[in-house]
Parts: sequence; structure tokens; C-alpha cells
Amino acid sequence: MNRALNWTGQALLYGCFALVIGVFSRWPVYHPLQADHALIKVSFVHHGVRVADCRPYTAEELAKLAPNMRAPMKCERERSPVMIEVDIDGKTVYQKTAYPSGLSRDGASTVYQSFDVPAGEHRITVRMKDDKTKEGFTHLHDSTIILKPAQVLVIDFSAQRGGIILS
Repeated sequence: MNRALNWTGQALLYGCFALVIGVFSRWPVYHPLQADHALIKVSFVHHGVRVADCRPYTAEELAKLAPNMRAPMKCERERSPVMIEVDIDGKTVYQKTAYPSGLSRDGASTVYQSFDVPAGEHRITVRMKDDKTKEGFTHLHDSTIILKPAQVLVIDFSAQRGGIILS
């Protein structure tokens, strides 16, 4: 009798637990985007241009180095910060200066931001500067795109593919 009561109690508790999980798996309803909206994501990891150019060591500098450290060129490690601006329909919606990572500021700069926009036609302008020795932006992309509801547009950077990419 006692054993049957234990099994019945355990079955009721497991049933209640399953019911709670079932209810909360369907309610409340989560919508990551409104029905007539799209998402634009700016997401890239990029190494800025080196702050200083490589130069050959002088004879005196080479003599001071240990024999196993005598590389022909001296290259500074620090890289330029990456500055980015994003305009949607002529209005600047994002500006950021991403500094290089690492103790010597020689790592990549990382940018991630997302924007919820109404679906439809939008003019997107992306400006990026990855060389602090030059005036103005070094990369520019300007295009008009049509976003469908629930579409995700990613703004990325790839030097191999020609710079700023919308995909």
C-alpha cells in the first residue's frame, strides 16, 4: 500500500513538472522582431593598419641584439583603431571607435551592433577608417537595398572581397 502511494505521488509530481514545462514552452509567445520589421547587424573583426611602418635595423641596433634576435626589420606592433559610421536613410544611427585588443594594442578591433528597422527600401551608407595616419575614411559603401520582413542583413568587412560587404 505504501509503495503504491509513493509511485502515485511521484507520477503526479512528474506530471505537474511536465505540465509546467509544456505551458512555459508555448507561453508567453516570443517574437524577436515585429511582423513588418527586419534586422541590420554590423558585425566584424578587423585589424587596423600598423601605426608605424617597418624599418631596417641600424648596424648599432643589430649589434646590441642577441644573435638569435637579429631580424632584418623592426616592426612596431601597435595598430590603428577602427572607426565606423552607419547611416540608414540619410540619418547616422551608429558611430563607434573600436580600439585594438591586446596588451600591445596589436590585436583585432571588434564591432557588433544590431538595428531593428521597418521592412522595405533603405539607403545604407557605411564609412570605415582603419588607418589613423590618413585623413577621412578609408573605406566607403553606399547602396539602396530592399529588406523583406524578418530578413537579417549583415554588414561585414573583408579585405579579400573588396572591403565593406552587405550580405
